[in-house]
Amino acid sequence: MQTKAVYIHIPFCTNKCYYCDFNSYVTKNPQLIWEYLYALEKEMKETVRQFPPGEIKTIFVGGGTPTFLDTKQMEYFLEIVARYFPKRSADLEFTMEANPGTTDMEKLIVMRHGGVNRISFGVQSFDDELLKRIGRIHDSEQVLRSIANAKAAGFQNLSIDLIFGLPDQTVEQFRDTLDQAFALDLPHFSSYSLKVEENTLFHTLYEKDQLPLPTEEEEVAMYELLMEEMARHGLLQYEISNFARPGWESRHNMTYWHNEYYYGIGAGAHGYINGERHVNAGPLKQYIQLAGEKGLPRVEQFAVSRTEAMEDHMIMGLRMMRGVSASEFQKRYGTTLEEQFGSVIKELIELGLVEWNGEMLRLTKRGIPLGNEVFARFLGLVDKV
Repeated sequence: MQTKAVYIHIPFCTNKCYYCDFNSYVTKNPQLIWEYLYALEKEMKETVRQFPPGEIKTIFVGGGTPTFLDTKQMEYFLEIVARYFPKRSADLEFTMEANPGTTDMEKLIVMRHGGVNRISFGVQSFDDELLKRIGRIHDSEQVLRSIANAKAAGFQNLSIDLIFGLPDQTVEQFRDTLDQAFALDLPHFSSYSLKVEENTLFHTLYEKDQLPLPTEEEEVAMYELLMEEMARHGLLQYEISNFARPGWESRHNMTYWHNEYYYGIGAGAHGYINGERHVNAGPLKQYIQLAGEKGLPRVEQFAVSRTEAMEDHMIMGLRMMRGVSASEFQKRYGTTLEEQFGSVIKELIELGLVEWNGEMLRLTKRGIPLGNEVFARFLGLVDKV
């Protein structure tokens, strides 16, 4: 496989949200940001020297908050991306994550001129009290203003993230958030249930029994409401947590779900190239130092066996509503789904969690909320190769 997708990590944030375990840092030091951008350039230069890119189909800039960069920093960043990944498909999807309130018109215009054509806003909720409780620093008014500015700047491909299962959140509160989200008339939504991760404030509160989360039944009701309302508003569920109008699906995320190769650049970034996965140094000082000394600031690198690749293919592919194609699987791995996973597929069909027409294996409606249980059954089921 050629590597046609690029992920780049910008780890800076205005503050650390209470649920966030991403590799992110709060800073007011512009010199540190510039040092990081120079290190990014060194990693890009060495990456394309060792692993020359073909025609790039998707670029995704995540964080952190990439739009934390000021206008000059953003200009420089987009210039180096263009310098090292100049060969781009005519229909390139270039996504940048953003937080409401961090995208004024000047910055949006710089982003447009730099090739960005898709923005994913981290909205999470339209309930201002809930936003405060989870450590967000924006309010619903800033969401409306940020979306309006993005549209005025010429962005059509816009997405927002929403979280459900927040502390003390009710089904009706989530319904109200969905109603306000649909009023924005956007082509794409991502929505996830809250996960209490280690090394977060929420985990500390959870351990002390001070995090009043909704019950499992309430969380399931929120997810069912999500699926029903998205369908009612003409948005197709194409992945467990993602919904879009036809043709507006996130093509970069499809790279992950199809288990395809992608460059992973930046502090803490993961990449998958030429049958090997790698992990970059996460701490900024270590990342900057390694990028300066070696170009590739990797702290872990390992080959993915054929067996692991097949397992990854199933776990990621079944996240999509289309499911896993038997013919594509056979073409890629030289074996059939029945030969490798026949017994577990039979068991999952009997449990009513997957359905199979001989070509496409996909989750059933009952299996969608139990996806993690389905995925776990594909691990370690074939002999190591």
